[in-house]
Amino acid sequence: MDNLVARARVGDARAVARLISLVEDASPLLREVMARLTPYVGRARVVGITGAPGVGKSTVTSALVGELRREGRRVGVLAVDPSSPFSGGALLGDRIRMQEHALDPEVYIRSMASRGHLGGLSWATPQAIRVLDAAGCEVILVETVGVGQSEVEIAGLADTTVVLLAPGMGDGIQAAKAGILEIGDVFVVNKADREGARKVVRDLRSMVRLAPREENRWVPPVLSTVGLRGEGLAEVVAELDAHHAWQVAHGELDRRRARRAREEVTALAVATLRERWSAPGDPVGLEKLAAEVASGVLDPYSAADSVVQETLHTPR
Repeated sequence: MDNLVARARVGDARAVARLISLVEDASPLLREVMARLTPYVGRARVVGITGAPGVGKSTVTSALVGELRREGRRVGVLAVDPSSPFSGGALLGDRIRMQEHALDPEVYIRSMASRGHLGGLSWATPQAIRVLDAAGCEVILVETVGVGQSEVEIAGLADTTVVLLAPGMGDGIQAAKAGILEIGDVFVVNKADREGARKVVRDLRSMVRLAPREENRWVPPVLSTVGLRGEGLAEVVAELDAHHAWQVAHGELDRRRARRAREEVTALAVATLRERWSAPGDPVGLEKLAAEVASGVLDPYSAADSVVQETLHTPR
């Protein structure tokens, strides 16, 4: 394990791949891996890229990688793909679109299967981010799977959330209904060479102006890009840097990362409790309580209290 972590720290792609595989497979070694990586995390900037299917997330992500590399930054990409209904693995569509960066040793691209997880991410994404962070990536781009109106989970994971839209993918009202106006730090209208792009930009800017005005509030910019030709990506990177500087100046970066850590700890704690509840022999009497609730003998709140009490008093 020491050798694996040491190799990952210097950017060995095979070592990084092995560590992320341990994460995805929920290996018994995962606790040890995270403990050893902890002294080296917290340096990378995490940028989430989200939007409905068809807006060009993979194309823009690939173009962003190119722009960041031109500035000499080391980049990691986690592209969350839909799971195959047969193998359960990622379909690798995003990695196919990013082949131009495949031979760059300063770029690490990993496709991760969503495995049925809702919200556009894989359950293993937070831990995979830690691996790339420890491996020296300066910027980590997390591209979500593209699930439409439920794709807001990325806002809790990223330092900066980029929301992509495109002409013909719905108006500003649809954007508001999808909740993306609340999660976006930077809005990008891709495929800006198509008819209707200017109207989408105008609608978005109008919706942004309608948001509550707070002192020193970050006002999300609305930018236009043509991902296939790399147009407008320099402006996107400049706004990402501006948002990062604003977060640092106002303490928002620390607040977001603390909130993210709290959610991560909570999720891991709940997962651990679920494992204990489903252990052989039903150590907390969950089956008996469930039967009593189903038959009307016991109310669900009392049953939940009993589960909590039994869990607290049951040895690990």
